[in-house]
Amino acid sequence: MIDLRALRDEPDRLRASQRARGEDDAVVDRLLGLDSRRRAALTRFETLRAEQKSVGKSVSKASPEEREELLTRAKTLAAEVKEAEAEADRLGEELDATLKDVANLVEEGAPEGGVDDFTVLEEIGTPRAFDFSPRDHLELGEMLGAIDIERGAKVSGARFYFLTGVGAMLELGLLNMAMQQAVAHGFTPMIPPVLVKPETMEGTGFLGAHADEVYRLPADDLYLVGTSEVPLAGYHAGEILPADALPNRYIGWSSCFRREAGSYGKDTRGIIRVHQFNKVEMFVYTHPDQAHEEHKRLLGWEREMLDKLELPYRVVDIAGGDLGSSAARKFDCEAWIPTQGRYRELTSTSNCTDYQSRRLNIRYRDADGKPRFAATLNGTLATTRWIVAILENHQQADGSVVVPEALRPFVGRDVLEPVAKK
Repeated sequence: MIDLRALRDEPDRLRASQRARGEDDAVVDRLLGLDSRRRAALTRFETLRAEQKSVGKSVSKASPEEREELLTRAKTLAAEVKEAEAEADRLGEELDATLKDVANLVEEGAPEGGVDDFTVLEEIGTPRAFDFSPRDHLELGEMLGAIDIERGAKVSGARFYFLTGVGAMLELGLLNMAMQQAVAHGFTPMIPPVLVKPETMEGTGFLGAHADEVYRLPADDLYLVGTSEVPLAGYHAGEILPADALPNRYIGWSSCFRREAGSYGKDTRGIIRVHQFNKVEMFVYTHPDQAHEEHKRLLGWEREMLDKLELPYRVVDIAGGDLGSSAARKFDCEAWIPTQGRYRELTSTSNCTDYQSRRLNIRYRDADGKPRFAATLNGTLATTRWIVAILENHQQADGSVVVPEALRPFVGRDVLEPVAKK
């Protein structure tokens, strides 16, 4: 949720942010109008209540002739106070609801435009020139006995799969490698719940425009998370964190669930776009004035993982119109996928400033002891989709796959060999 006081002081910042996101900037005037009316209603309520208290004190001291008039006035004031309080509450609720629908302020410097208007910041590595016709990750996965899409669909439906044999070992090794790297950089490892309450899901901003991507269990009023960002953001909800302990860095390992609504016909082959996957996610609470630099550090740790896996990739700066509602700025790392002849997203890191902490009431005390809202950031460090890039980029002509050297201790072998299909 955006800062209402900042909105009053600099309304044009939100107007510019709304335009950068391709959203209606008329919401700024609507918010300012609601805020003005609510403050006026509060002033009226407080004025009437003060008069009510004054009249109440006067009744006991009044003469019999005056008492009747004061009692009548007291009765009228009681009704007016009740009405004014109800109006202030109604306007406050409307203001809060409108604020919750407004996305975070886009950070200055983010590219303008939509999904195709990102800026490529850097390309790392050179896509491999094959002297044979490369196989895609699914064909390789089936040859290796690593991926079973057919039985995944039989058991659970489209966009589900089994990782089997070396496929399971590859994913476990990859995620363990990510966890160990994060711990070496001072992160606290976490395995969070993957079912969360509505207030946690809403607090992180996932029940807005993308609510149709979220699985909900109506009988329990719980949501399945699409990223451990959600439970990790809720971990300190309603708390005041020790300022000298910031930044608080957590690394969460969880299964993730996404409905992939609206993706009919997209990436139907293999495990690029699926309903369930595993992910290791970095999550940080920090001082707002340190969030920008922390964002760079998260991107650096993502790049460290990709470099270890010897993957060609590029870093892109996501345009304002393609940011999630909580993100003020987002950088993606996209790995080269040989059989598609293009880069595909493997990681995202977002600076959410104090947007989520305002919704979840997460604060710290400043140098003067005053509670302030913390900044939150998140970043992917490994996920199931990375298997796609590893298999395709490190394949050999016979269908075997060379395991990147840094990953070998976690997988237990140097090369993944084709097996007889079962």
